[in-house]
Amino acid sequence: VLAILGTAVSVYLLIYKYSSNDRMCLGNGGCATVNYSPYSEIYGFPVALLGILAYLALLVVLALEPHWKLAGEYGRLAVFGMGLVGVLFSAYLTYIEAFVIHAYCPFCVASAVLITIIFILAIIRLVKHSF
Repeated sequence: VLAILGTAVSVYLLIYKYSSNDRMCLGNGGCATVNYSPYSEIYGFPVALLGILAYLALLVVLALEPHWKLAGEYGRLAVFGMGLVGVLFSAYLTYIEAFVIHAYCPFCVASAVLITIIFILAIIRLVKHSF
């Protein structure tokens, strides 16, 4: 459910980036500041699209765990790894929002919260499976 919500948030951010519809920006206008900053892309690749791909990858691994032996054996570890990378990247982006751009996008913050919860649950799943 969290990965589906993360995908939805990332799709919203990608639509906002390409539509330039500032009415989609909620709150104090931080969405526009963040989404039009140079930090919203990596080598021309939108960060929101990266988020979509990451959340979909999580969904695929989770969906395959009960049906594919390899995913069943390594799925927990894969979700943990993707969650770790996601949390670290979100921490970097949150740092950029706070200390470089000086603006917050509520949808970006929502995505950071979602990936953090996913990571915490991944740790719990990994620890429970180890014992």
